[in-house]
Amino acid sequence: MQKADVIPSIVLSAHVLARIAAQDAGNEAPSAQWRALSILERQGGMRIGELAAAARTTQPGMTRLIGALEHAGLVTRSADPADTRATLVTATAHGLTQLTHWRAELRDTLAPRFADLGEQEWSALHRAAEILAAHAQEPDRTGEPA
Repeated sequence: MQKADVIPSIVLSAHVLARIAAQDAGNEAPSAQWRALSILERQGGMRIGELAAAARTTQPGMTRLIGALEHAGLVTRSADPADTRATLVTATAHGLTQLTHWRAELRDTLAPRFADLGEQEWSALHRAAEILAAHAQEPDRTGEPA
């Protein structure tokens, strides 16, 4: 595999593993829900348009998703103190707890697929996870890496 092919392979494999875990666990929540909650967890309250851009979806689509998440008690909407005409979306404690449960569900569901790995392979995955995390820093609202 060429160096340039490694990153797309990792990204695609991660997507496939997340889909497999959700299917195997019977988790029917849309992946967009977990993506939005993850963004809110990292960045705090955001306007719907900012959240839509960060999640790479449309503002109308995010508005619908936020409505469903609010109905489920996973997020709240409030007036933006900087501009009361705008709305801020914030993850609730319940939403963050559900996000933590979802991550544990992914881990527990996928663990058997990795049961045959040896210590060297686990070390390699651990190091790869550290490298990916270091390069997966989302820019803050000013465009600077967080």
